[in-house]
Amino acid sequence: MNIHEYQAKALLKEFGAPVAEGVPIFSADEAAAAADKLGGPLWVVKSQIHAGGRGKGKFKEESAGEKGGVRLAFSKDDVVEFANQMLGSTLVTAQTGEAGKQVNRLYIEDGADIERELYLSLLVDRTCGRVAFVASTEGGMDIEQVAEETPEKILTLPIDPDTGVTAEAAGELCDALVLDGAAREDGLKLFPILYKAFVEKDMSLLEINPLIVMKDGHLRVLDAKCSFDGNALFRHDDVMALRDKTEEDEKEIEASKHDLAYVALDGNIGCMVNGAGLAMATMDIIKLYGAEPANFLDVGGGATTEKVTAAFKIITSDPNVEGILVNIFGGIMRCDVIAQGVLEAVNEVGLKVPLVVRLEGTKVEEGKKIINDSDLNVIPADDLNDAAQKIVAAVKGA
Repeated sequence: MNIHEYQAKALLKEFGAPVAEGVPIFSADEAAAAADKLGGPLWVVKSQIHAGGRGKGKFKEESAGEKGGVRLAFSKDDVVEFANQMLGSTLVTAQTGEAGKQVNRLYIEDGADIERELYLSLLVDRTCGRVAFVASTEGGMDIEQVAEETPEKILTLPIDPDTGVTAEAAGELCDALVLDGAAREDGLKLFPILYKAFVEKDMSLLEINPLIVMKDGHLRVLDAKCSFDGNALFRHDDVMALRDKTEEDEKEIEASKHDLAYVALDGNIGCMVNGAGLAMATMDIIKLYGAEPANFLDVGGGATTEKVTAAFKIITSDPNVEGILVNIFGGIMRCDVIAQGVLEAVNEVGLKVPLVVRLEGTKVEEGKKIINDSDLNVIPADDLNDAAQKIVAAVKGA
């Protein structure tokens, strides 16, 4: 689960991280009061959407102006003007895709005198099974670009969970970020704070880009992005309360109600598969034969008929879906349960696009019989390769 920048900063502030004062607003009528509360003379007006690249983004509407989703305001009138332009407009960034995202809230924040911009994040490093810091002097840039062009400027530092952030580890991070004086003292305090917040709140990612050194020599968290482990949210009611469903795909919200692992994509072939690995392989082979998957969907090993029915409804609710591939290998999952779920879903919502079904494993003959005895216009497939070729051909009208 993701949260907005202002929410992430409020959370980090509770742990003692240095963040600027700011006020979230939800309507342009609140802009003047927010500017008065902060006092100025420099304000930063920030669009709050679940996507990066806001500063370099562009609004679809001409009325929103040519400036990006993060703007410097040098007067209260500027703050009010920007709020009127940005709220309700659609911001397109490198991470939103062409559709963009509507800006429903802004964060008005005190400005900062920036001396240097740094990059810092914490993530779960699966290569070593530990939480790791990623640090670079190249703040304000996409870390992927830095990794490609100047990998020597990135330090990845795994943290021993038994010791946490030791003085030695904090010092190594300070060295990597070239911090001295007041900034180094701030860093020695900040790095354990961030690690503590990451672990205690069950985060999966904490990205600060940029972490700045101000002209007075101190550090400040200028931007913050937090993602949380969905499997641990049951023990964090405070984090759950920060969820903004308007930033999430409606199909993904519906899938979460049925405990389905679903991610919407931009393709045209809907996929229903059991097992994350098989789902990834199915998506890959669809691309291999010249089409694009419309979703990742893993119904899991213990899916019921009701769960499969819900999954099928979610796939068919996507207007971009021009064909559906059901690919099931029955281990724990039974093929007859999948077949019955597909049958019930089709009877309820109809079938307007080609459907290819590949079943193998537990109760496969029973599953095939359920499909064959129905009046469904189903294209059977013998294996994954055959299934992928058939659904791509069907979608292309071959």
